[in-house]
Amino acid sequence: MKQRVLFVCLGNICRSPAAQGIFEDKVIKRGLADRIYTDSAGTYAGHRGELPDPRMRRAAAERGYELTHRSRPICEDDFYNFDMIVVMDDSNYERVSRLAPERKYLDKLYRMAEFTTDFPDYSYVPDPYYEGVEGFYLVLNMLENGCENILDKIETEL
Repeated sequence: MKQRVLFVCLGNICRSPAAQGIFEDKVIKRGLADRIYTDSAGTYAGHRGELPDPRMRRAAAERGYELTHRSRPICEDDFYNFDMIVVMDDSNYERVSRLAPERKYLDKLYRMAEFTTDFPDYSYVPDPYYEGVEGFYLVLNMLENGCENILDKIETEL
């Protein structure tokens, strides 16, 4: 049975699809694609069906990540279908936690900042949507660090 990881941000067009792309790349490079599945979603459905923000796609492509995910909203079924749900900030955490069908499912919910050990001054992954290009690179740096640590955690449990 595959371990299933869902990344969540607001619109599912910047942070969470980037996390998905980075995580998938790391999973493939470690030879774990047959054991780990990943997806991403947003707490806001206004971008449903859209590709990630072009600025994030460009920044990610410079590092070798191809972001092709189409935005979708998170739903209650995601608590049944995923082993880990990793959110990017406290607002995402609050919105996602309200979707949990029962309190026991909150054990699946994590903040990405729990895994971004190289960025101790950040308690969340900032939304680069309203920032300059440097905001996208900061987020990619944080997500690379966090995804590596999530994968280390999962790998010890496989």
